[in-house]
Amino acid sequence: MKAADVMTTSVVCIKAEATVLEAARLLLSERISALPVVDPGGKLLGIVSEGDLIHRSEIGSEKLTSRWKVLFEEDSTLARDYLKSHGRTVADVMTHPVVIAEEETELAVVAARMDQFAIKRLPVVRDSKVVGIVSRANLLQALISASAPAADAAPAPDDTALRRQIRRALDREPWSLAVMHNIIVQDGNVEIWGHADSAAQCEACRVLAASIPGVRSVSNHMVVTPRGVYTW
Repeated sequence: MKAADVMTTSVVCIKAEATVLEAARLLLSERISALPVVDPGGKLLGIVSEGDLIHRSEIGSEKLTSRWKVLFEEDSTLARDYLKSHGRTVADVMTHPVVIAEEETELAVVAARMDQFAIKRLPVVRDSKVVGIVSRANLLQALISASAPAADAAPAPDDTALRRQIRRALDREPWSLAVMHNIIVQDGNVEIWGHADSAAQCEACRVLAASIPGVRSVSNHMVVTPRGVYTW
């Protein structure tokens, strides 16, 4: 499987000139833990996460700078710590360069990069622009989907086309605007993962997916999640 098969495509991004406060509010309101940072043309510049915002002078949570740290840490490291705690814009505090994946990147490579760089998610880019996010949760979702037995021995449908149809159908529904979802399809068997504001939205996602011609079965793992609980 490749990154395009499991990535979350509803990616919330932020501009580099946005303020730290705007980034914090967006992270909370969208129930996510990181935001790709893009320029006006949509090109990926960096990523800002909760970890970039927790050591802040406003709340007295800056990293402690002891005498020993001053002696042994490089000046560039101390300067980066200062930027993280005192910077006012996303450009000041974001992490860059960013470890990325492309749509054709194999999941084995995605997992290896997560291990190597101790990160939880990779932006997926096409022509330097963000088209998705692959997180650890997406890899677990893929594992469960890959382990599910096929419904029957009939020829496998076009899983990529089914996934696209389901996503497009969801995007057309006004009740799905507040739903964070990820769709994984294997041999026509659909796994729906994500978070919504209500049980009705969760069930509506299941019914919609089941209505798509070619879908053999639907396993709905959607959960009702209060605002402020993070998803990736």
